[in-house]
Parts: sequence; C-alpha cells; structure tokens
Amino acid sequence: MSGTNSPEAVKKLLENMQSDLRALSLECKKKFPPVKEAAESGIIKVKTIAARNTEILAALKENSSEVVQPFLMGCGTKEPKITQLCLAAIQRLMSHEVVSETAAGNIINMLWQLMENSLEELKLLQTVLVLLTTNTVVHDEALSKAIVLCFRLHFTKDNITNNTAAATVRQVVTVVFERMVAEDERHRDITDQPVLVQGNSNRRSVSTLKPCAKDAYMLFQDLCQLVNADAPYWLVGMTEMTRTFGLELLESVLNDFPQVFLQHQEFSFLLKERVCPLVIKLFSPNIKFRQGSSTSSSPAPVEKPYFPICMRLLRVVSVLIKQFYSLLVTECEIFLSLLVKFLDADKPQWLRAVAVESIHRLCVQPQLLRSFCQSYDMKQHSTKVFRDIVNALGSFIQSLFLVPPTGNPAATNQAGNNNSGGPVSAPANSGMLGIGGGVTLLPAFEYRGTWIPILTVTVQGSAKATYLEMLDKVEPPTIPEGYAMSVAFHCLLDLVRGITNMIEGELGEVETECQTTTTEAVSSPTQSSEQQELQSTSDQMDKEIVSRAVWEEMVNACWCGLLAALSLLLDASTDEAATENILKAELTMAALCGRLGLVTSRDAFITAICKGSLPPHYALTVLNTTTAATLSNKSYSIQGQSVMMISPSSESHQQVVAVGQPLAVQPQGTVMLTSKNIQCMRTLLNLAHCHGAVLGTSWQLVLATLQHLVWILGLKPSSGGALKPGRAVEGPSTVLTTAVMTDLPVISNILSRLFESSQYLDDVSLHHLINALCSLSLEAMDMAYGNNKEPSLFAVAKLLETGLVNMHRIEILWRPLTGHLLEVCQHPNSRMREWGAEALTSLIKAGLTFNHDPPLSQNQRLQLLLLNPLKEMSNINHPDIRLKQLECVLQILQSQGDSLGPGWPLVLGVMGAIRNDQGESLIRTAFQCLQLVVTDFLPTMPCTCLQIVVDVAGSFGLHNQELNISLTSIGLLWNISDYFFQRGETIEKELNKEEAAQQKQAEEKGVVLNRPFHPAPPFDCLWLCLYAKLGELCVDPRPAVRKSAGQTLFSTIGAHGTLLQHSTWHTVIWKVLFHLLDRVRESSTTADKEKIESGGGNILIHHSRDTAEKQWAETWVLTLAGVARIFNTRRYLLQPLGDFSRAWDVLLDHIQSAALSKNNEVSLAALKSFQEILQIVSPVRDSDKPETPPAVNVPAPVLLGPISGPSLNRPFVRTDSIGERLGRYSSSEPPVVTDELEDLNLWWAAWNTWYRIGSESTKPPITLDKLTFIPSQPFLTALIQIFPALYQHIKTGFNMDDLQKLGVILHRAVSVPISSDASPFILPSYTEAVLTSLQEAVLTALDVLQKTLRVPLSLKYSCPSESTWKLAVSSLLKVLSIGLPVARQHASSGKFDSMWPELANTFEDFLFTKSIPPDNLSIQEFQRNESIDVEVVQLISTEILPYANFIPKEFVGQIMTMLNKGSIHSQSSSFTEAEIDIRLREEFSKMCFETLLQFSFSNKVTTPQEGYISRMALSVLLKRSQDVLHRYIEDERLSGKCPLPSHFKVSLQQVTEIIFVLKAVSTLIDSLKKTKPENVDGNTWAQVIALYPTLVECITCSSSEVCSALKEALVPFKDFMQPPTSKVQNGES
Repeated sequence: MSGTNSPEAVKKLLENMQSDLRALSLECKKKFPPVKEAAESGIIKVKTIAARNTEILAALKENSSEVVQPFLMGCGTKEPKITQLCLAAIQRLMSHEVVSETAAGNIINMLWQLMENSLEELKLLQTVLVLLTTNTVVHDEALSKAIVLCFRLHFTKDNITNNTAAATVRQVVTVVFERMVAEDERHRDITDQPVLVQGNSNRRSVSTLKPCAKDAYMLFQDLCQLVNADAPYWLVGMTEMTRTFGLELLESVLNDFPQVFLQHQEFSFLLKERVCPLVIKLFSPNIKFRQGSSTSSSPAPVEKPYFPICMRLLRVVSVLIKQFYSLLVTECEIFLSLLVKFLDADKPQWLRAVAVESIHRLCVQPQLLRSFCQSYDMKQHSTKVFRDIVNALGSFIQSLFLVPPTGNPAATNQAGNNNSGGPVSAPANSGMLGIGGGVTLLPAFEYRGTWIPILTVTVQGSAKATYLEMLDKVEPPTIPEGYAMSVAFHCLLDLVRGITNMIEGELGEVETECQTTTTEAVSSPTQSSEQQELQSTSDQMDKEIVSRAVWEEMVNACWCGLLAALSLLLDASTDEAATENILKAELTMAALCGRLGLVTSRDAFITAICKGSLPPHYALTVLNTTTAATLSNKSYSIQGQSVMMISPSSESHQQVVAVGQPLAVQPQGTVMLTSKNIQCMRTLLNLAHCHGAVLGTSWQLVLATLQHLVWILGLKPSSGGALKPGRAVEGPSTVLTTAVMTDLPVISNILSRLFESSQYLDDVSLHHLINALCSLSLEAMDMAYGNNKEPSLFAVAKLLETGLVNMHRIEILWRPLTGHLLEVCQHPNSRMREWGAEALTSLIKAGLTFNHDPPLSQNQRLQLLLLNPLKEMSNINHPDIRLKQLECVLQILQSQGDSLGPGWPLVLGVMGAIRNDQGESLIRTAFQCLQLVVTDFLPTMPCTCLQIVVDVAGSFGLHNQELNISLTSIGLLWNISDYFFQRGETIEKELNKEEAAQQKQAEEKGVVLNRPFHPAPPFDCLWLCLYAKLGELCVDPRPAVRKSAGQTLFSTIGAHGTLLQHSTWHTVIWKVLFHLLDRVRESSTTADKEKIESGGGNILIHHSRDTAEKQWAETWVLTLAGVARIFNTRRYLLQPLGDFSRAWDVLLDHIQSAALSKNNEVSLAALKSFQEILQIVSPVRDSDKPETPPAVNVPAPVLLGPISGPSLNRPFVRTDSIGERLGRYSSSEPPVVTDELEDLNLWWAAWNTWYRIGSESTKPPITLDKLTFIPSQPFLTALIQIFPALYQHIKTGFNMDDLQKLGVILHRAVSVPISSDASPFILPSYTEAVLTSLQEAVLTALDVLQKTLRVPLSLKYSCPSESTWKLAVSSLLKVLSIGLPVARQHASSGKFDSMWPELANTFEDFLFTKSIPPDNLSIQEFQRNESIDVEVVQLISTEILPYANFIPKEFVGQIMTMLNKGSIHSQSSSFTEAEIDIRLREEFSKMCFETLLQFSFSNKVTTPQEGYISRMALSVLLKRSQDVLHRYIEDERLSGKCPLPSHFKVSLQQVTEIIFVLKAVSTLIDSLKKTKPENVDGNTWAQVIALYPTLVECITCSSSEVCSALKEALVPFKDFMQPPTSKVQNGES
C-alpha cells in the first residue's frame, strides 16, 4: 500500500476528495440543498482532519462515516449523474482503505437501496467488488447482504448485468475464501487446539471458527442449500437461484480451495454431509434413465437427464475425486460406480461422451488410480473400482463397434451414405482409397463393417475435455461420430502410459534405494549406525513389499480389460499412428508385467502382439495353447462386468505387402502379410530388443512368431546366423511388394540387433532365450522329419548369433546350446543338419579365437569345454556332418594349432574317430588333418598326446578305403618314430614328469595307475605303442600294407631299438614280436587258397602271389625273417633277460611251424631263419661292425649300425645300455655274454626242433592223393645242411636215440621223391654220376658223424661212461643203414675211398676191443653187450656182404677175416675158460657163424672174388660145425652125472646151438647138391661126409628138439650111400 501511503498520494487523495465534494455541492445546489450543505461541511471536515493529524489516513478512516455521509446522501437523490459521481468518490475512498466497518455497512445499505431501485446496476457491482477486495472490513450480515445483492443483480432482465453479476459473484465467493486462507496464514504460528466438531447441529454459527472462516463456512453452506433448492441460512434476501450456477460455484470453491476443506473439520463435515448427498441425489435421473424405453408405459414419468446439470455434476465429481479422495473414500466409490454406469450402451450419447471425458480426467492421474486400487480393489468386500473402470472402457469400445449409435443427429447421413438411420457402414474400399473419389483418407477404426473415424481429441497425457466445458449449452450437443471412441482410446493409452511410468519410476527408485542402502550399510563404521542402516533396510523392504503388492494388484486388475480393448482396437485400426500407439501400449504393458514377474498377463500381451504380427487365423500352436487359452473363450466376467472377447476379423482393410508360404508340415496355399502385420512384427522386435530381460518363458512366443514371419517373408540364414532376404526353395514362392522389400534389410538388421543385445541380458534371461530357441528348433526339427523340404532354420541361426555375441560368458550357455545343436546335427533332413553343424563349428571356432579373460591358455577347463562338442560330433554318422567337423578341425589347426595344449587329445580323437565305412572323402579330410599335425605340430603338443597321434596314425593305416592313405600313414608312423628319436631327451623328461604327477594323483585316490605297457617307463611305452600299432598293420588284410608295415616295424626296431631300457626288450619280444608272429601264423594257415583275379583288369598279379595264401606266405616270410634277425643281432641284449630260453623255444616253435607249412617259400625261409639264429649264416655286416672270430662257440653279438643315430650331431645313448658296454670291446675280442650251460640248452632245443621239422617234413604220406605236399629239394638240402653245424654244439651229449632219429631223417630225406616240375633242375643226366645237393648234404652229415663215432667205439669198456660207446654204436648203425646205400651207389666216383678203410678199422676196433670188461659185470649185462656186437654183425650181413661186388675188395676181405675171427674166437683150450668164453660170446659167435654160413653158398657166383668168399666161408663153417657137435656130446655125457642148474642153463643154450648147427648142416648139404659139381671143392665134400659119425653119436641126446633136427640132418646123407666104386668109404671113423 506504499503507493497510497506516500505523502504525494495522500495529498492527491485530499485534493480529489475536496474536488469531489465541490462537484457534488455544485450538482445539488439547485435541487438538493441538504446534500449541498453536507458536501460543503465535508470539505471543511477534510481540511480540518488534514490540518490536525499527521497520520491523515488513519484520521480519515476514523471519521469515515462522516466523510462518506455527503456521498451517501448524494446516492439517495437517485439522480443518475449525482449517483455516479458519489459511487466514484466512495470507490476512491475504498481503494485508499479509509472506510471503517460502520461506513462500509452504511455504504452497503445504500447500495441495496440503489439495487432495489434498479439504478446504476453495473456501477453497484463494481463498488461491491472494490469494497470487498480492497479490505476485510465487511463481515457477517454486511458481507452476506453484499453477496445477496450481487446474486439479485444476476437475475435481472439485462444480459450484460446478469453476466457481470455472475462474474462478480464468482469473484466475491473467491474473495471470501481467500480471506479465510489469509487468516489461516496469519494464525499459523499461534497453534490453538481446534475444538473437535461433533455432528454440529447448529448450522448457523460455528463458534470455533475465526471470522473469515465463519463467513466462508456460512457462504458454502448456503450454496449447498440453494443448489438443493432449500432456503439459505445466511444469504438472507435471495429471491432466485439456478442449480447450474450453484454447481459452478461449488465446483470453483472445491477446485480452488481444497486445503480449506482438508484442514478444517467443519468444512470436511460440510463436504461429507452436504455436498456428496446433494450430488448423488442430483444424479438420480441420469441413473434411472434408459434410452429407447417408451416413456408412456411407466406410470410416473421419469425425469429426463438434463445436460447442463449432469455435465456440471460430473465436473464436481471430478473435483471431489481429484481433491478429496482421501476424505471421501466411500462416497468416491459411489461416484466412480456411477461414472462406469454412465458408459452403458443404453445411456444417451452425450452422457456417455461426458462420462468418458470424466474418466479420461481420472486416467491421466496415475497416483489417483493407484489410490483407487489400494482403497477398493485391494480391500475385501469392496467394489473392484479400478478394474471396473478399465473393463467399462473396454466394454464401451466394444459396444461402439457392435451397436451403431442411433438417435445421434450426426450419425445420420454420415459420409453421404444414408441407410435410413440404420448402422453406418463405410464402403468396403474405404480403407484403401478414402471415401469417394478425391477424399483424403481419414484415420479410422473399422470392424465388421462398422467404420469409426479417429478424431484428434486431446494432446497425449492431458485430459482436455470438450463437452465438460460446454457450460453455456442448455440442450445436449451433437456428438460427432468417433468422438467417444477417440476419447476412450486416449483413456486407454493414457492409463497405460500413466500406470507404467509411475510403477516403473517407483521400481527404479526402489532398486536404486536398495543399492544405496546396502552400500551404505557396508561402509558404515560404527555399530549404532549399522543398526540404523539395517533398520532402514528392513523398512525399505517392507515399503517395497507393500508397493509391489499395489503394483501387482493394479496390473492384475486392469490387464484383462486393457488387453481385450487394445486387441480389438489393434484389429480394427486402419491408421498407422493409431496402430503404433496401440502396439506401444501393449508393449509397455507386456514389459511392465514382465518386470513385475506377472507371467500370465505378460504372455497375454505378448500373444496379442504376436497374433497381430501373423496373418489372420494363422495356425500357430504356441499362441493358441499358452495364455491365449484364457482369453479365447469369447467372454469372461470381471466383477459382474461382462467383457466380450472379439476374435480378430479377417476382412480388415489393410494393404497387403507380402505373400508367402506358411511354415507348416503341409503348407496349404499362401498367406498374406499386411503392413499392419509388419508393424506388429517391428513392435515385437522392439519388445524383445528392449525388454528381453523380462521376457522369461515368453521368449518362446516371441521367437516362434518371429520364426514364422521370417519364414513367410522368405528370410534365410547367412553366415554368422544373420537372416538375409533369400529365395525360398520351392512352391509358389514369396511375393513381396517394394514397400516391404525396402523394409526387409531393416527387419533383418533389427533381428540381428535383437540377438546381439542378448549380451546385455542377465544370465537367467539369457537362459530363457536359449531355452526358447532350443524348443523352437525342436519344433522345426519335428516338422522337418520325414521330408526333405526346406526346414525352418531360424532357431538354429539365432542360437548361433546369440552364442557369438555372448562369448564373454559362453560357459553358462555352452552346454544347453551345443547340446541342442548336436541334436540338430543328427537330424535326417540334410539342410537342417548342415546348419546345425555350421552353427556348432562356427561357435567352436569363435570360442577358440575369442579373447577370453583369463585367456584360454590359462583356462584349460574352458578350452576343453569348447572343444568337447567337436568330439561329440564323432558320434554322429552322417558323412556331411563329419565333413564339417573335420573341416572345422582343419581350420582350428591352421589358426589355433600352436595353442591347443590340453585340447589336443580331443582334436586328435576327432580324427581318430573316423571309421572305415565312412567314405573316402571323409577319410581323406581326416587324414589331411593328421598329416598337418605330424608335419607341423608334434613339437607344440604335450608329449602325453604323442601316443594318441600314434594311435590315430595307426588307425588310418587300418582303413581299407584307400590304399594310398594306409601306406602314407605307415610313412607317418616312420616320421613319428624319427621325431621320437630326435627329441628323445625332451620327450622322456616331460613324460617322466607327467608320470610322476599321475602316479601321485593315483595314490591319493587310492587307485592303480593304468596305462598300456605299464610298468615300462613312459618313453618306452611310447615306443611300444608305436611298435604295437605297426604290428597291427603287419596283419592287415592288404598285402601291400602288410609288407610296408613289416618293413617299417623291423626298420624302426632296428634303428631305434637301442633307445629302449633293457627291461623293455622283454615286452618288445613277447608283446610285440611274438604276438605278431602268432597272428601272422594264424592268418597264413587259414588263408584262402582261391585264386585272386587280377584286380581291376589293369593290375597284373604274379602267379606266385595270386592267392591270399601266397600273399600271406610272403608276410610270414618277412615277419619270421625280421624277428630272427632281431634275435640274432640283439642277442647280447636279449640273452641277459630272464626268460631268454623260453623266448628261444617260442621262436623255434614258430620256425618249426613255418618250416612245416605246406608252402615251399615259407618252409624254406623258415630254415633260413633257423640258420640265421644258429648263426650258421652270419647276417650281412655293415663295414663298421666288429668281426667275430668263427671259432668261438658262444655266438657273438652282431651290432646293427653304430649305436648313435647316424643323423644326429650328438649321440643319444643310455648310460646303462648294454650297447655302451659292448662299445668298449675291441673288434678282436667279442664279449661272452652267457654261460655255457644255458647255451647248451639252447642248442639242444634247436636240435629238438630240427628233429621235429625233419621227421614231420619227410614222413611219407599215408594216402597218396594228388594233393599230397612234397617238400622241395632245396628245403631238404637246407634242412640237412643245418645238422653238421648244430652237431658241433651238441655232440657231447648226442646219444643213440638221437642217432637213430637222425638216421631216420636222413634216410627219409634221401627217399623223398623229386617233384616232376623240379626234376630237370635237380636230376643229373644218365651219363654223369653226379650227387644232388641233398645227397651231398646227407653224406656230409654222415661223414661228420662217423669220424665222431670211431673214438668211443674203439675205447669201448675204457670209455668214461658205458653209455658213450653204446650210444656211439647205435649212432653208427643208424648212420650206416642210411649212408651205405649212398656210398655203394657212388663207390666208383672215388668220393668215398677214404671211408672204407676207416670203417673196417672201426669195426675191428669195436668187435675185438683191446679193453677188458670190468669184473663186476653181471652175465645179463654181458649178454646185453653181446647183443650190441651181434647187431653190428647183422649190419655187415645186410648192408655190406650182399653188395660185395660194389665194394672195394680189400674191405670185403677185412670183413670176412673179422667174421672168421668172431666164429673162431669163441673156441678156447681150457674147459673152464671155454665155458666162460662160451657163455660170454656164444650169441656173437653164432651170429658170425650164421653170416659166414649165409655167404657160403651163393649160387650166383659171378666173379672169382665171390667164389673166394664162398670157399673161405665154407671151410670155416664146417670146421665150426664139427667143433659144436663134439662139445655137445661131451656135455651130454657129463650132464647125466651132475645135474647142476647152471649147467642146465648152459645146456639149454647149447641145445639151441646144436639145433641150429644141425639145421645148418642139412641146409648146406641141400645147397651143395643144387650147386653145379664143378663149383664145389672136393675138399668140401670130404669135410661134409666127415660129419656123419659125429651126428650119429648125437642120437643118445635127451632133447626131443635135438632129435628131430638130427633126423633132418641125417636124412640127406642117403645121397652119399652109393655102392662103393673103386674105393669104399665107410661113415664110421
């Protein structure tokens, strides 16, 4: 007020007052003298006040009644001019606040009079306004009078006055309340306890209120009274009032001064008690009214809803709800229920429109909606108000489509299409072209023929109402078509936006608060503050739990209705912007539900978007089975609100942008995609992209839909899993418009970005995504079964993409991801498999090249995890998959080969897993990988993997698809062995270290360390594995492989064998070499004898290899030779091993079985090997090998090559190796490694083998059929040639049995027939007497033996052991029985000249030995010894004498002399001596005698020499007969006198002798008679006849046998009984 207080202003005021009074005095001079006087005295008064007081304004106020009086009197004149002047003056005073309460009262009274006289009405209003606004002096009755005055002026006939009065009333009402607010403000500091108002019955005064408050209270109370058509208590003098005005005033107060009602219980009381019942009462006509029901039928006419009141009531309700919801919970429930009812289809259009506008006002206040939800929906037994509002909106929207608005003036003749007031249906093409030619296309909803335009009703987020603001309209306005729909549509959008923003905001706050409180709690130092923090955290939690419950309830309450409405609108929308808004709403709801974890609602919204993306009625099970089921049963009831679910209409007029094939097992025809479908698809992509983290299980829905869309649009996966537009393979393929063609790259890009953004998902969400993709892929797999159509590869491609972008945490998804892709790889559909493999291998390669943290080299587990699926692929049999797998391996080797480390076993395993039956190209590729490994990567891999490399290389050798690969792999094994040799020390160190670690581990676990060839040292095991592998290849079915492997095996053992520990040789011999020999022998003996046809026509097979048997024979030869060579060259290593003799036996056994095989090549080679191990043929020596003197009995070792590898600069020799010890020996003195005895055993084992081979191979066949196998001559020759060398070593223990065995073999060998085809090469022509090589060998053997035997035979009893000479003689007999025929045959050749005298001397020395028999020899022993002598004589009689003419004469002479000597030798002079002699040599003499006898009368005398033998023999014979007979007779005589038992025995012997002699005599006489007389010597006859008397003397003998023999002997003598001629000879002497 400084403006009015300044001295200038005061001065001005005083001047103005004086001039006003002067003017008044002038005006009233004539007509109204009293006024004039008053005015003049007023001037004096003012001057006086001004002169006397310093505080002029205060003084003026004090005297204001007097000051104002002249002006009041002036107004009383009712002269317009005067009145105006006075009112102006009064206003000036008021504006300077110099009017007292009394003066004010006077002024108001004066104004009232003017009003009653209808004077200066506008000026009056102005004055009242100035009076009330400039100060607060007017109270109580004065105030009410002033207000009534304004009201009265409102109801005049003058429009301007009315309106001005209305405005003034509004302002005055406001002023009254503003005063109260100001009063409260002043008293705010003085806190006096307000007295509680308990149901205040006295409505007139409220004693507890302060003055301004009391005025406000009274005013508000009377406004309620007036609206309710009751008399006012305070506004006395009201004559007229309208409800509309009253409601407007109420609304403005409620709206402008909510705090008054909230802070003062008296006012709250008014609200509850007066306002709400009033509103409810006034609403009743609207509630009861039903549009279209005939009014006549009802007895009492129903009051029609009145637009102005109804609309104002709704405005009041809006304010009440907005401002006083907390005070009026119950009342608001009623209001809201009413609002919902006003939306019913049977209410008038205008009512529904304003109701929708009111609801819209609520929808933009999410906090209010939240309160509804808390107060109603979350309370038991309460109306679910929030749910009802949303559902009502949904029903409202549906009703607009289903029930066309009738009775709406604007509806008729809409779009120039009058269907007699029927439903408006837009032309069918309206969506495409616009209505009628040239009309631009309106945005609209269109559903089943109902076309509703979309109007721009409000800016998003503000509820700017149209009809709620029509305060000037009395008649209901016409609502344009589409208005209600558009508002309802905005309600929905604002509702969704509001709720989601609010909840998400709060959610965000909760999350950040949680984070901050927890971090603070962690960092807080003191105990107490920690407790506080914990306290606050728990409060926080409680708060969050409460909030979350509210959020969930809000969503649960509204989602069904929202979804129903939005789905319908989405289906009906023909406008891109509207569609976009609807989709955005659905998307935000889906995301919100997802964030809150409300799965059902989330899935329902997503399903709606998904359905919108696909063509109508598209059969996609995932959408029809999940949450959609809860919505598809057409209608459902929510708290009594029936909400219809409308299924999408197929005939929505949308531009078709793409035609494609549905993704189904049997696609029928094509499906069309509209631009709206594409729009929905983009929303879906957006949803997945921005809200992937909350999608959870509904990824399935989203991805399934996208998969189908991608399929219909014909997008196909390209490298890395991105989808690119591609031609579909078959069918009336995809047709795309240019519009969509430009969109496709964008869609493809978004799709890829969607999966790229999966890297920002948390682990759980990522798993949901992977699971969804996997189950999608499973469906695609099911669909692709049983047909080779193009499958849907969407899921596989996206799994790949997801894997690639999540490499930084690949571990968490690797197993499900690769596990599924492995399943895809096994699918029968080739395209599907191919992509499965593509995805899998790309992921593995990417995983290995990705820059992990920590790097793979430090994270072995991850590396193995990444490589594992590569190994798993080996279990799949499809060749195309395996090819991909191997190509991947090749690429990994080329890019990561150096850093595979612990992954090597897996990678090698993949190569090794290729099986024989998997086709050439696979084997080739795998082999290529292996070659790369062997050439480049052996040094980089851990040594423990070398064994695997050996195994894999070996397995390729066994593949029979491609011979070259097998042979090359054998070459690789050789290269590997070379590598082992060169890097030996390093490998050994590393392996030993590893072994130690494993050993420790095994001990800790308490298990036994298990590896092949344990307990050999690890490095040796490596070699053994290599040898074993080569060994396996040596028995491959293919000859070329066997040959190559055999050569490589023996070469490696030869070249690098020295690296092995000594003890390891044991394993080499038994596990490798003998095992190999066993297998070769077995295969050879069972090999097929069928002839193999020349392979492929162009390869010729030599006849010596044209059966499997012959090919195996070659292998057998190679193997046996190889093993024998090792035995020979490494004997110094092998012999110190414990079981060398056993090994020797096994080797001999192999040689034997080979030698006895029915294959000449094998058998001959076996003997060569035999010779080699006996070192008869020493192996070819290198120039630098030590020479061994041949005389040493112990076989000297032959070293193969120098001990250090020739290719190395440093020798790699083991310090403990025998090789080194050997190196110390000079070449002249070979080391003696073994003891004699063991050596002897070995030789004897060899002899036994030799004997077995000999006896078996020369055994004559039992049956002669054509196929009998006859050993070849070279074989027999080689066999016999072995003997002499062998004999040198065993002669010391060679006994008779052995000799006999030898004899048999030699004999049979000579008698083996020569096969016809070989005869020309072996048999001599008849003219030359040449020995075959076999025969020569036999003779050599004999020669050796005979020389050997002569010594012991001549010693006889003097031999150190008796058995020696016995053995010798038996050997001799054996040898002679075989050798003599040969010697005789070739006697003329002179080769045996030296033999005959030697033989004769041998006989002589043996039969008439100079040694004396020992005294203790028993008779039986002597008889046994005699029998040996007899045997010798027998040999002479069978083998020598019959062939005398082929044998040198001297020799025969010697023999005859010997026999003679033998038969005479038995005679002796003294009786006793004779007896002894007889006893001892009886048999021998008899034998000699018999032999003589036998040769006495050979009647085939051809040579004089023979005759000489006969004569000589005869005389000896006859002499002997005479002697025998004499002696017998003597004995007979004696025996009668002294019958001694011993004598009896002798006589028995003699009896047989005498019988023999007698028989011999008779035989002799017979022979002589038959012989030509001139051949018989006369002397002989005389000797014969001289026997006669002696014979007669024998007649007395007691033995019957002798008698009968005697008879036979005497009878022939009859021929000598002739009459005596010139001289008679008597038989008696």
